[in-house]
Amino acid sequence: MTVQTMFPGKDAELETVAPGLSRRVGAYNDNLMVVEVHFEAGVTAPLHHHIHEQITYVMSGKFEFTVGDETYVVVAGDSLYKQPNIEHGATCLEAGMLLDVFTPHRADFL
Repeated sequence: MTVQTMFPGKDAELETVAPGLSRRVGAYNDNLMVVEVHFEAGVTAPLHHHIHEQITYVMSGKFEFTVGDETYVVVAGDSLYKQPNIEHGATCLEAGMLLDVFTPHRADFL
């Protein structure tokens, strides 16, 4: 079993994924993972899909999310559910941070 039981916190380095987009993997095991995702305003996470269930909690900022055929504008305190294999993506309208929870864990993020 793969396990990281301690979230590394704010002192751990962010991994740059693309210009203006970075992430930090937190605690996880084979079945569950939490990931902090930081966006600069104007950055888009293109439409994509994966086998994982995902819940996104907006920690700060403002985002426009597309999930399947629906589009939502979300702010701090809002959350979104994404079922496995549903196409989804987001554009950051105001710089912010998301907290993503995946099941099972994203091996491609490790």
